[in-house]
Amino acid sequence: MTDLVDSSTSLYSRRRSAWELAGTAVAGRGDALSAMRAAGLTGWNIRKVRQTGMDITGDGVTAVDNPDQVMLVRTDPRTGRTRYLSSVGEGYGVKQNEDQAGVLDALVAEAGAPGLAHAGAIDDGRRTFVTMKLPTTMTVAGTDPVDLYLVAFNSHDGTAAFRVGLVPFRVACANQLDLAVATAVSSVAIRHTRNSRIDVAGIRSKLRLMYDYADAFEAQAQRMIHAELTTDGFRDLVETLWPVGHNAPPRTRANAERRRTHLLRLWTDAPTQASIRGSRWAGLQAVTEYLDHYQPATSEAARAGRVLTSTTVLRRKQHAFDLLTA
Repeated sequence: MTDLVDSSTSLYSRRRSAWELAGTAVAGRGDALSAMRAAGLTGWNIRKVRQTGMDITGDGVTAVDNPDQVMLVRTDPRTGRTRYLSSVGEGYGVKQNEDQAGVLDALVAEAGAPGLAHAGAIDDGRRTFVTMKLPTTMTVAGTDPVDLYLVAFNSHDGTAAFRVGLVPFRVACANQLDLAVATAVSSVAIRHTRNSRIDVAGIRSKLRLMYDYADAFEAQAQRMIHAELTTDGFRDLVETLWPVGHNAPPRTRANAERRRTHLLRLWTDAPTQASIRGSRWAGLQAVTEYLDHYQPATSEAARAGRVLTSTTVLRRKQHAFDLLTA
């Protein structure tokens, strides 16, 4: 278990976000295409390959074609080898990563961002992401800085469209607060095809909706930082987020006890909580810090991928937020 009370404050200045762990820092690379090239997202040549199965019987081997689906594959630009992506319908429209460069450049320009910050691939290329840091920073209660990032996700497995969301990022602990606020729009899908013209006016209107979300999120954060949360209240929050039945197996109960202990140490002792300790905002940050940086994982890369894509992690953060803002 990582020591939470490290005498060196550089422990937290060295902490990297899930975006940096799963991808590549591309600040200063110029336009989106140059940034994606630096992150290894270009030259994939995504293409369809016919699916064929082999039926082995006593009479021999028979090749059987699948008329409904095809394999989506890509070229690994580092090795030149063909890599499997997914199985999709025959009518699936293939989009190369390079096709989104124009949209990303338009987003950077309209948002006033200095350029892309991080870019990378998750799940062996099935999903890609890029981030851009917005020039404005919200400061909760005048003491707790929260940066704002636009994050664009794309998929190559038919599960999702190109999507852009606004993600608050707490600087003190590198927590990603990708949370929904009632009546506010935090993310939008942007249609992009190779031959379509980029609708900059449409992008601008979508960004305005997300800026409204930033205002709504900041208002909730201000309320939370001024609202007290006792240690008993935090314990109740943890029990609600991770319920464990009395008849749970011994291993499950032991894991739950380790998790409770770790979360309570974050709540009571972590330097990242020093300026906000005892508030509902601190309760949210302790839960998020555990999920983003301490929940057991096979590797740092695996943890980063889980933070970026796991619906379980997103739902647990959202549940904590909803409980603490009720």
